[in-house]
Amino acid sequence: MHHEIYLDNSATTPVSDQVALAMEPYWAIQYGNPSSPHMRGVAAEKTLRHCRQQISDLLRVHPYELYFTGSGTEANNIAIQGITSAPHFRKHPGHIITTAIEHPSVLNVMKHLETLGWAVTYLDVDKEGQIDLAQFKESLLPETKLVSVMMVNNELGSILPIEAVGEIIQEANTNRSSKIIFHVDAVQALGQIPINIPNSKADLMTFSGHKIFGPKGIGLLYARRGTNLHPILFGGNQEGGIRPGTENMPGIVGLTKAIQIAMEDLETNTKHLLELRAQLISGVNKIEHSYINSPEDGAPHILNIGFEDIRGEVLVHFLEQRRIFVSMGAACSSNRRGTSHVLKAIGMPSEKILGSIRISLAPNITKDQIRYVVSSLGDTVEQIRRIYM
Repeated sequence: MHHEIYLDNSATTPVSDQVALAMEPYWAIQYGNPSSPHMRGVAAEKTLRHCRQQISDLLRVHPYELYFTGSGTEANNIAIQGITSAPHFRKHPGHIITTAIEHPSVLNVMKHLETLGWAVTYLDVDKEGQIDLAQFKESLLPETKLVSVMMVNNELGSILPIEAVGEIIQEANTNRSSKIIFHVDAVQALGQIPINIPNSKADLMTFSGHKIFGPKGIGLLYARRGTNLHPILFGGNQEGGIRPGTENMPGIVGLTKAIQIAMEDLETNTKHLLELRAQLISGVNKIEHSYINSPEDGAPHILNIGFEDIRGEVLVHFLEQRRIFVSMGAACSSNRRGTSHVLKAIGMPSEKILGSIRISLAPNITKDQIRYVVSSLGDTVEQIRRIYM
C-alpha cells in the first residue's frame, strides 16, 4: 500500500528532478573546463560566473565572497583551518569557542587544533540544545581568535541564536586589534529556516548541496570580504586559490538550482513541515513510554524521539521492514557504535540515548504517510517490547 517512506533527509536527500535536469547538459555536452582558453572552456567559465552571481543574489552577498567546495565538511575545514593556519598562529596558537553539539566536521577539526596548541572552549547546552549567551560572553578571552556555532543542530533540530552571538562578537571586536572571526555551519539550516547572512554578522558560513535535494560532492563557503583565509589545499588558482581543483560544473549547476528552489519554496515548505512535525509529535505522545528529545521550537524538519526499553538500532531495522527509513541520531556520527555526543550534551542518560531515533522530514512527505508512520511506530514498539522484555 505504501511505497518506501524516506525519513532520513538530514543525512541526505534524493536529487530533485528539476536539479537533475539542470545538471544534465554539463556531464557530456557542456563539459568544458572553466580554465581552458577555447570556446568550450569559455562557455564553462560563463556558466560558473552565472551560478556564482545567482547564488550571491539569493544569499544577499557579493559573488566574490562565495567559494565552491567538495562538500559541507570540506567547507567547514577550509573555513576553520583557513583562519587557524595563518603563519603567526604556528608559534602562537590562540583560543577558540564552539559548542558541544557541533557536527563532527567541526568538532574533529577542533580536536585536531587542540593537538597543535589551540585552546578550545566547548559551550554547554541545556536540555533544549540551547547555549547560554551569558556563558558565551564569559568565555571570550583576549586571545580568542575564532567562534564557531552551528545554526541548526543536525540531530535535535535546535536553532541556535546566531544573531545574538554575532552581536556579542561585534561588540567585543570594537576594542580589539585582531578581530574575532565568526563561523557558522548552516548546512542543516539552508532551505529549512530563513537565512540572512548580513544580519547574522557571520564572517564565514558553510552550506551543502545534498541536504537540499542537490547533488552530493558539492559544498559552498561564504567568506566575508576581508576575512583572511589561508589555503589548506594547494594546486591551481581556481576559486581564488582557496579551493584549487577543476570546478565540479555539474555539481555547481545542481547546487545553484537546488538553492534557488529551496529559497523560493521556503514558506510553503516550512508550513507543511511544521504540520507534519506536529502530527508526528501528537502521534508519538500517544505511544506508551515515549519521549521527545527535540525542542518544541526546533527546525521544522527534524524530530528526535525515543521509546523506553527499546534500542533505537532495533527500531530502525524493524521500521525498515515496513519500508520506512529513519536513522539513529546522526548518519556521520563520529563513533559508529557509540552514543550520540549531542544527546549526551543535553544531559540524557545513555539508556535513553540508545532508545532514540531521528526522523527528518521533506516537503514531499504527505499527512497520510505520517499517519502510516505513526501507526507503524506504535505497532513496532509494541512488537519489540514483546520480544525483548
